[in-house]
Amino acid sequence: MDNKEKYIPKLLLDYRQEVVSKLKEKFGYTNVMAIPKLVKISVNMGVNAAVEDQKALEAAASELAVITGQKPKITRSRKAISNFKLRKGLAIGCCVTLRRARMYEFLERFIMVTCPRIRDFRGFSLHGFDGRGNYSFGLQEQTVFAEVAADKVTRTQGMNISINTTAKTDEECKELLKLMGFPFRR
Repeated sequence: MDNKEKYIPKLLLDYRQEVVSKLKEKFGYTNVMAIPKLVKISVNMGVNAAVEDQKALEAAASELAVITGQKPKITRSRKAISNFKLRKGLAIGCCVTLRRARMYEFLERFIMVTCPRIRDFRGFSLHGFDGRGNYSFGLQEQTVFAEVAADKVTRTQGMNISINTTAKTDEECKELLKLMGFPFRR
């Protein structure tokens, strides 16, 4: 067991071998540490039905665990809102923060397997950048992931995915994601 090699995702190898040199050439970085890289990917699910039925939240959390390969954290409401029948401290969602190898593995599976499964997919919008080199987008349902069995899903659930990078500008982030194969709308 001592000689067991550590698994390195293909996307990480591509980043190290190809993307770094192309970014360095395009933006003229002199320091290797200035080249943008991925920091983390956050996947969040807000479950509206959890207000009345906590089993909906359990189902969403188990599906998110299957999708990401990591146990999700249950998020709770911060304050009570009577119009939404929401009490303070009520479990209403779940989230996962992926880092290192799991992050690259998830992004690779998302780009190669999940995006082609999205119905009428033309690419992701360029309006999801936040001005500081991060990108966020949403999905309508969890059944686009190959890991989720569509016949066992009782309620379709959307999710928000945020990709955080060390890029200083949106242009650098866009180029980083494009070189990694992320499908943007033309």
